[in-house]
Amino acid sequence: MGTRQQGGGGSGHAVLDDVAKQIIEQLQEDGRRPYATIGKAVGLSEAAVRQRVQRLLDAGVMQIVAVTDPLQLGFPRQAMIGLRTAGDLETVADRLAELDEVDYVVITAGSFDLLTEVVCRNDDHLLEILQRLRSVEGVVSTEAFVYLKLRKQTYTWGTA
Repeated sequence: MGTRQQGGGGSGHAVLDDVAKQIIEQLQEDGRRPYATIGKAVGLSEAAVRQRVQRLLDAGVMQIVAVTDPLQLGFPRQAMIGLRTAGDLETVADRLAELDEVDYVVITAGSFDLLTEVVCRNDDHLLEILQRLRSVEGVVSTEAFVYLKLRKQTYTWGTA
């Protein structure tokens, strides 16, 4: 398939061959790119590309999704919320991840234990979400960083 699980340390991260990386890069440029076109670019048949893409999807190495513009979908307010917690960090993170408005949860090092990104209809909706975040057991405090203007967002960081 072109991927294998890396042993040791429990990292669980896939090691990709050059062709798998090229396929991923092709799909990062255009997730709707036909397999035949990708095949020409990477030197494989359409069927071989289809099989490799399916294996990458099944292994959880990648997803093919539609990336939307929250502003155009009626969510003009976005914010990154820094959270300080007490108790089991992963349990708190899992509870936050269950909230529909939360689209990103990451455990961090530094002054916050967790960062969450939220999309909101308006400031009242942001306030409601903040209150819900603060009510999650284990959340000690929150700090909101409201997005004023998005200057860059990319999903094409490559396949080092």
